[in-house]
Amino acid sequence: MSEHVMHRNQADELRALQDTLYFIGGKWRLPIMNSICAGNRRFREIERSIPGITTRMLSKELKEMEMNKLVKRTVYDASPVLVEYEPTEYCHTFSNIIMAMIQWGQDYRKIVTKK
Repeated sequence: MSEHVMHRNQADELRALQDTLYFIGGKWRLPIMNSICAGNRRFREIERSIPGITTRMLSKELKEMEMNKLVKRTVYDASPVLVEYEPTEYCHTFSNIIMAMIQWGQDYRKIVTKK
């Protein structure tokens, strides 16, 4: 057996995995992030881009995402009031992971459906 086995701290890895799963948690977080990163900034634009999401759920998720520094909410003084959401720099750091997950999901679907 090789003496060059990498020693891993499983407690740290588990904590990091749990943090990541919390970050992407739930059914709607990634679709919302994907929508905002694709250029949808206003609440209704985001809502229309995600089939099946309710207004209440989108509102709840956006509030949590703002609180967790994933999106920035800007209110413009207009009539009616205009609110826009944009991804934070921290949110952008997750984009490669999202793209890898999309690719994995597409590949997996081909395997499962044998296409």
